[in-house]
Amino acid sequence: MDNGASSYRRFLDGDDYAIGDIIAEYKDGLILYLNSICNNLNTAEDIAEETFVCIAIKQPDFSARSSFKTWLYSIGRHTAVDYIRKHRRFHFVSFQECADIPDMTDIESELIKNEQKKILHKAISSLKEDYRQVLYLSYFEDMGNEEIAEIMKKKRRQIENLIYNAKKALRSKLEKEGFRYEKF
Repeated sequence: MDNGASSYRRFLDGDDYAIGDIIAEYKDGLILYLNSICNNLNTAEDIAEETFVCIAIKQPDFSARSSFKTWLYSIGRHTAVDYIRKHRRFHFVSFQECADIPDMTDIESELIKNEQKKILHKAISSLKEDYRQVLYLSYFEDMGNEEIAEIMKKKRRQIENLIYNAKKALRSKLEKEGFRYEKF
């Protein structure tokens, strides 16, 4: 049993501090995942907060058919989809589009590395939502195809195809930007 599941069980048994443990453990990763859906860090933070409020107030049943993290991310994805559906008329500008200012104190190699990260982030941000999600979950959260399929409500084969097509689309965008990489 993972730490999140035991903390959630403690919370359900009346330990109010256990929800803080869950938030501390999963907040950052959940926000970054939700950012891959909504493409706005402030909105992702709001949705993550709504997700934690949901599990604290509604106290949905965790059946342990998957890991606690997969269960939590599924709730987060559902919350994000609802949020986007409700706020579809608004257009948000990402933080990277507003504040693309290089740090002048870094040495030249750090500047190059940071520029490559920006190109990579911009390329990922420009991909379709499903591609962004599957790449984030696969490479940044190190989840397997079964977990990703459960979170995204798709079949494992669909996830395999999404990963293949997302990598292909990302590679194409990076090559257009002149990005050099050793292995993808």
